[in-house]
Parts: sequence; C-alpha cells; structure tokens
Amino acid sequence: MEVSFSKYQGAGNDFIMLNNLDGGYNELDEEWVRFLCDRKFGIGADGLIRLNSHSHLPFEMDFFNPDGSKSFCGNGARCTVAFAEQLGFDVSNIRFEAIDGMHSASKHGDLISLEMNEVKGFETSGEDFILYTGSPHYIRFEKPGEEIDLVEFGRHVRYSDKYFSEGINVNLVKVIEPNRLNVGTYERGVENETLSCGTGVTACALAASLVLDSHGFQRFLIDTKGGQLSVEFLRHESGFSKIKLTGPAVFVFKGVINV
Repeated sequence: MEVSFSKYQGAGNDFIMLNNLDGGYNELDEEWVRFLCDRKFGIGADGLIRLNSHSHLPFEMDFFNPDGSKSFCGNGARCTVAFAEQLGFDVSNIRFEAIDGMHSASKHGDLISLEMNEVKGFETSGEDFILYTGSPHYIRFEKPGEEIDLVEFGRHVRYSDKYFSEGINVNLVKVIEPNRLNVGTYERGVENETLSCGTGVTACALAASLVLDSHGFQRFLIDTKGGQLSVEFLRHESGFSKIKLTGPAVFVFKGVINV
C-alpha cells in the first residue's frame, strides 16, 4: 500500500501526518504505526496522526504513539492544525475532536495556540506531582545543584509496579525564574526522552503554580531541548481552567512510502 504523508515538528516533537478525510487509511493498524515511526526502517517520528473527517466539526485528530497506543498529544494537536491549514482549512479559529474531547485552536503568525481541557485535580507522591492533561504526567522539581538522569529516572517511574500497566510520562523541572521553567520529558510509547512534550510542559506549568503557591491568571515560558513553549491558565479553588499551550508548528517535508 502506498502512503502519502507530511512530516511536521513542534519544538522538536516530530509527527507523521496522514490526510484521512476520505477514509483511505482507516485500516491503519499498530504494526503499520510502529513501522512508520521507526527511525531506522520507516520514516521516523514521535507519533503518527490521522486527520479524520468528523460529523459536525472540521476534522478529528487521531493520534498514535510510536508503539501503536493512543493518547492525546499537545504538540501533535498544534501540528495537526498546521497540517489542516495546508489542506485548506481556515485555522484562524478552529475547533476539532481528539481522544480527550473537543479542542479549540488558533494561529497567530508562526505560532499556534491550543486550548486544553480543564484540570480539576492532582495527586502527590512525596514532593512529586501527578497531573492528567490529556495524558498522565509524573513531575519532579529538581533542587538547586541537583542533576538527575532523565532517562534513568523516567524508566524507574514508568516501569514501577504502580505505572507498569498503563504507563506514565515523566518530567524533570528546573525553576529558572518565577515564571520560567526548564522541562525535560520521558514519554511513554516513545520510551525515551523527547525534545519536548506539549501535555508535559502544560502539566509542569500547572504543578509550578502549586509549588510557588501562585493563584489567578498565570503564564509560564517553558524551555525544552526542542525550543520554547508557553502555557497560560487560570488557577482557582477547584482546579485549572482556560489552559492554553502556544508554540511553533513547522512543516518539515512530505513524501510517499510503501507499507
């Protein structure tokens, strides 16, 4: 089967994009996903996204991790919006469906802003935090002078008895300034560090407001290995709302591959 694809990246988080509006790739299975995302034998990516048709919205975002599992992906969603613009959609203010519900997004110059779902609660494990921002995230804040190996720590948490079955993404955070963070993320499904993670930086920004005990409207700049993202939100007694993830989404190349 011949597969036409486009490749996009958002702050170094890279994705294979398939135009599935006509249903031509409905039979895509986990084996295909694993092959296409493989960086040695396939195209190579942190995930694969089908842009599907939808009954009453412009499209549905259908995201696969490299191991074939499904979840929500913040950077992937922003790249999906950029891909949709290439396909002719007006993305100045657009709504679409994803695995965790409906999202709105807008494009401003080279940046795409994505509205995330409300987060109403969180868990703690000692001084660490666990938040769900479309995907589950475990967050540890590094102390000044502390250096933790992200991959080693990420695998330790992700493959622990508690998280072995479902998996969890693991983040290490350094507070650079009161509203600026440095974040590294070990992603389940990829099973390694990625250059950035949209749901991860979002979870870390929310957790930072808990650590800093800050309330009301918040905006954090997030430095990752792949570039800078920003997260803004409103913190109130019942949780977090009006959460918005903003950053670049860049076309890399397109091609055709046989599977």
